[in-house]
Amino acid sequence: MNTKPTDSSGISFTALYTGAVWHRNGLSDDSLITAQGRWLYSLMSPFEAASKTVAGGNLRTFLLQRHLIIDHLIEQAVAERGVTQVLEIACGLSPRGIRLRRQFPQLHMVESDLPDMAARKAAKLAASGHLSPQHQVTPIDILAEDGEQTLEAVIERVFDAHGPIVVVTEGLSNYFALEVISDFWRRLAAILAKRPGSVYLTDSYLLPSQPVIRGGINVLRRMLGGMTHSQVTIHFDSDAEAARHMSRLGFADVDIHNPRQFYGQLPIPKSRNEPLVRVIEARGPASEKA
Repeated sequence: MNTKPTDSSGISFTALYTGAVWHRNGLSDDSLITAQGRWLYSLMSPFEAASKTVAGGNLRTFLLQRHLIIDHLIEQAVAERGVTQVLEIACGLSPRGIRLRRQFPQLHMVESDLPDMAARKAAKLAASGHLSPQHQVTPIDILAEDGEQTLEAVIERVFDAHGPIVVVTEGLSNYFALEVISDFWRRLAAILAKRPGSVYLTDSYLLPSQPVIRGGINVLRRMLGGMTHSQVTIHFDSDAEAARHMSRLGFADVDIHNPRQFYGQLPIPKSRNEPLVRVIEARGPASEKA
């Protein structure tokens, strides 16, 4: 990617909006809501209403679908497979760490983001009494190739040497061209391969086949790209393509979750048409022999 982000100012814009969406739907802590987020929520409401009428779903629908599905998959890893370490990259104003620590006090939760946003998040957690040795915030740059903010250095520094981890990137991957984010995925797969039982969770999107809706999504994609000074990209044309790509990068087992699977099981909003968001669950080996 030619325009590598150098700070969190651009993508922070979307962090403010998603933070407001989570808070409005009862998922966030009061300490994480901002005046800017409330303003953006109001500003976007007419567009969101029109999108839901035309497309049968809107950005808020996708945000809630992916967020709650990712939470569900983390809960499964913790409750059923005994994972006790979670790293959320590009955490922004995500309330996930607070909720997970309330639900699983034994959890070692680490949130990470570019330095400016990480400092902002750490200050909010500290002010509300949530920051602790078991709930940390640390800067990370997923594109860095050396130094203390690389993916490898952060994981080595904040977690024990061999235990399985859950790594989450929500709302991050599509801000990078496929070849750029694939390098990060390849490095992450190599790390998780050394930690049997680990899992990576991220979101992905599909372009709809209907021309009008497809055009609207492309307009939204260009708008987000302009606001965040980045290249918003739809990476895959199908679930099968996404699974094949992640497998080629070194993940041992890949599932692509469609929100329809969770209708009636999780309190997620329904899309009138085929949901456009997916959650990718990519796992490392189950054992050293896998």
